[in-house]
Amino acid sequence: MFENEYQLETLAIRAGTQRSQFHEHSEAMFLTSSFVFDSAAQAAKRFVGEEPGNIYSRFTNPTVSMFEERLAALEGAEQCVATASGMAAILATCMGLLKAGDHVVASQSIFGSTVNLFNTVMKKFGVETTFVSATDVAAWHAAVRPNTKLFFLETPSNPLTEISDIAALAAVAKQCGALLAVDNCFCTPSLQRPLDLGADIVIHSATKYLDGQGRVLGGAVLGSRKLMEGVYGFLRTTGPTMSAFNAWVFLKGLETLKLRMDAHSAGALQLAQWLEQQPNVARVFYPGLPSHPQHALAMKQQRSGGGIVAFEVKGGKEAAWRVIDNTKMLSITANLGDTRTTITHPATTTHARISPEARAAAGIGDGLLRIGVGLEAVIDIQNDLARGL
Repeated sequence: MFENEYQLETLAIRAGTQRSQFHEHSEAMFLTSSFVFDSAAQAAKRFVGEEPGNIYSRFTNPTVSMFEERLAALEGAEQCVATASGMAAILATCMGLLKAGDHVVASQSIFGSTVNLFNTVMKKFGVETTFVSATDVAAWHAAVRPNTKLFFLETPSNPLTEISDIAALAAVAKQCGALLAVDNCFCTPSLQRPLDLGADIVIHSATKYLDGQGRVLGGAVLGSRKLMEGVYGFLRTTGPTMSAFNAWVFLKGLETLKLRMDAHSAGALQLAQWLEQQPNVARVFYPGLPSHPQHALAMKQQRSGGGIVAFEVKGGKEAAWRVIDNTKMLSITANLGDTRTTITHPATTTHARISPEARAAAGIGDGLLRIGVGLEAVIDIQNDLARGL
């Protein structure tokens, strides 16, 4: 297969490329809602799947297909289903693979909107969720019920960069007949390939590092063709679709993915080491630091530490907000994965809608700040933070 012939850097530029009759070098944007058929017979065959080809951009579009094929090659997946956002990818996974009466075991250290999706949307459709520690494999095993169908986790987690043992959890999931879905947003396939470690499904908020410049929204679900049948069926019917324009932007983003992830990781490690030396910083959370509780595991299943650094400021919310408000260069936004460094206060932004009890269980205190380290000079990032610290 193509993905077995080339290195990741090459796949990120070449995989999935399709050329039209004009033989364009850069991928084309097919900005059309529908496609014309040669005959009524061809239209009928396309609609029932007897003939491959494009039908309607809600579920078939050449530019989106190129993005799907390229990301699938990078993750080592048989198929990718692109969606309108990262949350749409998680929703499509749940709605495509779960039914009323099913049970999910999920990490308690996941994005706030994901917690709400399991606790509200999926609960309304009869799917129950048990939240457990991201790092305690025994807790996952203990939470399993006869109707458990899905394990869901982020690793590294948002925002504390906790590292889950993917291989160990894959073994537990397999033993109990459940699927393991890993949100690989923080690492991307440049740093980590969950399918190689035993996961069944990989999920992305492409909005983050796959784009890399904070331009457009998108998501993706990857796995075997058999598993993706349900996910694709949900997308085809309900329409949380990636646009052709956004897919084209993601294709361009993927071309520099490895270069950017290497630079993000190097800058994040340097910043984390500096933060550990600051007297007003109580604790730093970064997988690349030897002080991180799962440092050894992170270095085993990731190629580097990634670009996210969290740290706890002494003095609680007031001190944390003072750090944010004294920055002049950093972008005060909850997004991440950008060339521009971002800073946010998780307790009042990304995790504000979950209960105080859930925040406490996830270790998200009032003094916690999360930095999405961009590609600026690290000394400038340090100087910007130093004013508030």
